[in-house]
Amino acid sequence: MPPAAERAPWRWLAAGRASRRLVLVVVFVALLLDNMLLTVVVPIIPTFLYTTEYEGTNSSVAPARTKPAPPSLKTPPFSSMFSYFDNTTVTVLGSASAAELVNGMESSRPPQAPTSSPPALSGCPEGEEFLAKENVRVGLLFASKALIQLVVNPSVGLLTNRIGYHIPMFIGFIIMFLSTVMFAFSGTYTLLFIARALQGIGSSFSSVAGLGMLASVYTDDFERGNAMGIALGGLALGVLIGAPFGSVMYEFVGKSSPFLVLALLALLDGALQLCILQPSKISPESTKGTPVSTLLRDPYILVAAGALCFSNMGVAMLEPTLPIWMMQTMCSPKWQLGMAFLPASISYLVGTNLFGILANKMGRWLCSLIGMAVVGVSLLCVPLAKNIYGLIGPNGGLGFAIGMVDSSMMPTMGYLVDLRHTSVYGNVYAIADVAFCVGFAIGPSTGGAIVRAIGFPWLMIIIGVINIAYAPLCCYLRNPPAKEEKIAILSQECPMQTKSYTPQKTLRDFPLTDDSDVEAENAE
Repeated sequence: MPPAAERAPWRWLAAGRASRRLVLVVVFVALLLDNMLLTVVVPIIPTFLYTTEYEGTNSSVAPARTKPAPPSLKTPPFSSMFSYFDNTTVTVLGSASAAELVNGMESSRPPQAPTSSPPALSGCPEGEEFLAKENVRVGLLFASKALIQLVVNPSVGLLTNRIGYHIPMFIGFIIMFLSTVMFAFSGTYTLLFIARALQGIGSSFSSVAGLGMLASVYTDDFERGNAMGIALGGLALGVLIGAPFGSVMYEFVGKSSPFLVLALLALLDGALQLCILQPSKISPESTKGTPVSTLLRDPYILVAAGALCFSNMGVAMLEPTLPIWMMQTMCSPKWQLGMAFLPASISYLVGTNLFGILANKMGRWLCSLIGMAVVGVSLLCVPLAKNIYGLIGPNGGLGFAIGMVDSSMMPTMGYLVDLRHTSVYGNVYAIADVAFCVGFAIGPSTGGAIVRAIGFPWLMIIIGVINIAYAPLCCYLRNPPAKEEKIAILSQECPMQTKSYTPQKTLRDFPLTDDSDVEAENAE
């Protein structure tokens, strides 16, 4: 009994390592934590920088401005003047001389006039010039993660082909943990920038290795689509929890609290990876994957990557600019800055899980086309909101539509590699992650500058029109040709190049069939 009892956990661990569902759980948790850290900073960074830099520098100036207050008791900004023409009292902007000329019998009513206008602006932050500059600085800080990830992704794709997916996945966990702890204790813009860039390195390892691992484990296209939908559900759940969780914790507990909770969850994820994935084990791919340069020349992969890029660029532009726009126009408190993204997060969670199954039935190309059109319309409606409740519809439609695009295009990337290239997935999902990164790099970095130049509404119009214009290109993914079909199509459409495009002699290096000689004679 005791030996059997001791072996039971090891048997369960061995069975777990062979289970595809537990691999899916590991990827789900990794994407969940990555995207919680991605979005938890969205409501925290703008208000934290405003509090520490603007209010901190002006706190010493404020007492100096309040010294002239006593003289204002003699000359209030609004004074009452009695008119002998019609025996009425009128309120005028008075100077010192005008106030002294009139007997102050009716001056008990003037305090009502100044109290009617300032309270409407009392909740709004001061320093519009600082907020305009902060759009650019916050945008660059948010974009740093995607820019670093954009540079690291190709190297991670090559690394997964050589040593497998398990070790890069664990490296991503370690870097993400360090980044989370650094966020918790950073108090300056420079340290926050470094923490965000460090997160980009860890996210690159986690996302490329995780998605590639899922594609290699789930070989059936239908099962792969369902698994990708569930994994993207973890991404959606992280986006869902991140911004509201960060805003509430920052408002009522403190800046470090949400990051310390995420660091604890990251440790649990690392323990799960140690038990399930065996990150010390090197398991390279049996076949050599298609080079990234070859995949980037495939027009169908580029169309799918473009759909991922532009659809996510919209929400990437909203992350740094929407909270500041709400502070300026709606005078929103801190907790509302994160809650504004809650409808988008909930609808994204619903969209990824729903269309992970439906996209395969209705056609992934059609699902992506409709999704990009809805993304564009939703972005055009965002500037029409007058309060936080007006953002529910546009943000909800935006999240649902991005869920449609992501849940349809991520399995499509793996399907295109199976159909047209070698079935090794590290490089193609590095390209998919690069597409995300381009969106999240260009979006925040240019969004803040565009808002400062022409305003927030025009930013939404530009990115909305781009999504609507790109949507018809998804029709090219309706029936992509296989590699052999592409050769046949090229030979029919370009008859002048058929003599130079005859690789049969080079293809004879491969094992030949019985009918290969007959085919060679017919070709000649």
